[in-house]
Amino acid sequence: MSSRSLVPGLVAEGDADGGFLSVVVPRQLRELVRASPYTVDVEATRVIVCGREHLVAALEELAGDCHLIFARSGDRERGRSDGIRYHSHYLVPVVGLGDTEAWPLADPAAWAGLPGSDPSRLPASPADVERIAYPREVLTATAPRRGKPVGDYFEYIGRNIDLAVLARVPGYAGWVAETRNALKGLGYL
Repeated sequence: MSSRSLVPGLVAEGDADGGFLSVVVPRQLRELVRASPYTVDVEATRVIVCGREHLVAALEELAGDCHLIFARSGDRERGRSDGIRYHSHYLVPVVGLGDTEAWPLADPAAWAGLPGSDPSRLPASPADVERIAYPREVLTATAPRRGKPVGDYFEYIGRNIDLAVLARVPGYAGWVAETRNALKGLGYL
């Protein structure tokens, strides 16, 4: 069986987004490419943290090295992504992530693994995280109280969140479906 490399890119709006998504993206990609006729080596996510005013420059920079780029924007309609777009002369698929701020709240078990955390404020159903009006407040109330910013826990949550639980969040499920389509278009699936 032949082997192929897959390099994902991520344009994040903040370090916290990058911390969670830079871990979840390759984990989910590895799950998706299990159905590939190739052995696919999913490499570490290349991350650029920038504001909307630098989005095009970030996409251009990542397009030179990445096979697939994910873009996060918090001011999009909640729970909706922009879908697959091809960016620049590189024809690199760009998959919109939509509003991902509440995704780390989907799996109380991941938070329960952090000593001092309080997952009692998390919704019983993962799908309900998208209904939380102020996810940052719930994240702050859930995270351990050690004087660290809540974003410091995002990498841990990204490594430990159950992807099957996360897939029950409609916005995440939509992103996975769009990513699967992009991988098919690139010949990975």
